[in-house]
Amino acid sequence: MKPILLQGHERSITQIKYNREGDLLFTVAKDPIVNVWYSVNGERLGTYMGHTGAVWCVDADWDTKHVLTGSADNSCRLWDCETGKQLALLKTNSAVRTCGFDFGGNIIMFSTDKQMGYQCFVSFFDLRDPSQIDNNEPYMKIPCNDSKITSAVWGPLGECIIAGHEGGELNQYSAKSGEVLVNVKEHSRQINDIQLSRDMTMFVTASKDNTAKLFDSTTLEHQKTFRTERPVNSAALSPNYDHVVLGGGQEAMDVTTTSTRIGKFEDRFFHLAFEEEFGRVKGHFGPINSVAFHPDGKSYSSGGEDGYVRIHYFDPQYFEFEFEA
Repeated sequence: MKPILLQGHERSITQIKYNREGDLLFTVAKDPIVNVWYSVNGERLGTYMGHTGAVWCVDADWDTKHVLTGSADNSCRLWDCETGKQLALLKTNSAVRTCGFDFGGNIIMFSTDKQMGYQCFVSFFDLRDPSQIDNNEPYMKIPCNDSKITSAVWGPLGECIIAGHEGGELNQYSAKSGEVLVNVKEHSRQINDIQLSRDMTMFVTASKDNTAKLFDSTTLEHQKTFRTERPVNSAALSPNYDHVVLGGGQEAMDVTTTSTRIGKFEDRFFHLAFEEEFGRVKGHFGPINSVAFHPDGKSYSSGGEDGYVRIHYFDPQYFEFEFEA
């Protein structure tokens, strides 16, 4: 089946995210636009206008009432999902790289970049306390002295956050005390993306060291490795099959010197247990920056450096892969 092509951004995609039910797809890019689409037919439902710089991250809470975005304009913003109204503006000293709602949707976290002489911090706000928002004072702020956080997600039940760093380390920070609970270093280069499994027991990382790796969410124990010959920008776990999809490609600056075939701009499918690649899906005209499975597992989306988002519908049992042995 031909993919649905979403054209709503002028610059390269930075993140795509489904809500919990999967009826909505949120997309952000290196332009100030935050788009929301109906995932079933690709119709654009609306746009959240307010950012003045590249938007690096987006998240929706459990019941899709609120949307959270983080941007290079040194702000993290909270939106009403239905009306598009901006509910809160949290200003920072540097770009907001990652953001997310906890399990209950009451606490938000976001991390800032280490730039312009400012340190990398992870900030936690409780939305039930309006004074924190009004005064721009988080109830907890964790400094990251060594290498900046490049990707982060909430762990199971909102008790901790799992953060990937520029140097390849993985840290588990307590959401109550801020202390580092677990620290591992399985990657040799920057971790670009972290995505949890449907039941939150596992998560997959994507790294510039040409691998994606599977970890246990509680212990951060390394389980599996999926190897490619190019940097991996994003990886996602299928909710109902033993499949992992990887998206990546060369660095953007190298793209113009190679053909699309050599550039390897395909979504790549690996078996979760056997670590073997079994399929590729073409389509993008540049590196793939973000991939996400629909919560029902019957489709997945990918967003690329070309500014397009593609929704691929398939039944993995009958899906037509192009694969070169």
